Amino acid sequence: MPLSRQELLRPALPVDWPELAALWRRSVEATHHFLQASDLEAIDAAMLRVYLPAMRELWLLEREGRPAGFWGGEALRVEMLFVDPPFFGQGVGTALLRHACAGKSRVELDVNEQNAAARAFYARLGFRVCGRSPVDNDGRPYPLLHLVWEDDGRRRS
Repeated sequence: MPLSRQELLRPALPVDWPELAALWRRSVEATHHFLQASDLEAIDAAMLRVYLPAMRELWLLEREGRPAGFWGGEALRVEMLFVDPPFFGQGVGTALLRHACAGKSRVELDVNEQNAAARAFYARLGFRVCGRSPVDNDGRPYPLLHLVWEDDGRRRS
């Protein structure tokens, strides 16, 4: 699905990071109800100094001049994908994930097992479960499902 004239997909720059961290917080507060408040605060505190700088690729989708969502990762792995709540259900996440998968034959990502909406979203876009971890990447008690998408050779719109 091509972007509309009111949308711009571009690499995120360090100057964008504070806005992305704020978007991340709004998105997580709307979707990750299972997180303990102390864990949310710890992750939030690390967004600007650890998580965002660690992304080899970091892409921002702007709609009508404002950030609507972003994805970060590296060549064949999506580490993060977040959409601002006012843009939920409007194709922002789909556009970001399709961009992350474009030109690749395989892409991996993890999703919190407790995040049913995200699990359903990834399944709709062709990701399948290929494994599970009982804790998140920082050892917190939030199980992760390991997902994989493999291009079946059909052209996607």
